[in-house]
Amino acid sequence: MTLIYRFLFPESNANKRTSLLILALRILFGLLLMSHGVQKWSQFDALSTTFPDPIGLGSQFSLVLAIFAELFCSMLFIVGFLYRAALLPMITTMGVAFFKIHGGSIVTGGELAFIYLTVFIILFITGSGRFSIDNFISQLTKKKSSTEM
Repeated sequence: MTLIYRFLFPESNANKRTSLLILALRILFGLLLMSHGVQKWSQFDALSTTFPDPIGLGSQFSLVLAIFAELFCSMLFIVGFLYRAALLPMITTMGVAFFKIHGGSIVTGGELAFIYLTVFIILFITGSGRFSIDNFISQLTKKKSSTEM
C-alpha cells in the first residue's frame, strides 16, 4: 500500500526554482496537449469512423482513449493531481502516435508526438514538484502521521 501511495502522491524534494520550471512545463505542455483533445472531442462524430486504429480496438474506442489521455489526463497533469498516473495514458498515447502512426520517424510527421513523448517521460521521472496537489497531499499526510506518533 505504501508503494502505491508514494507513486500516487510522491513527496517533492525539488527546490523552488526547479518546481517553478516543472510547473511552467506542466501548464505549457498540458494546455498544448489539451487543445488536441478538445479538437478531437469537438469533432467526435466526424472522427469516430476515420480515426486511426493502431492497436486494433476500433476507431471509435481508440478516439475515446486519445481524448481521455489528451483532455482529461492533461487537466490532472496541469494541476499535479495523480500526476504520474495521469502521465501514463499521455505517454502511451504519444508512444502509439509516434511509433505506430508515424512509424517512429520524425521525418514523416512524427516530430510533435516525439516532442510530447520525450517531455512527458522526463516530467514523469522528475515528479510534479512542490507546486502540485500531489505534493500538498503528501505534506498533509506526513504532518498527520508525525502528529499521531
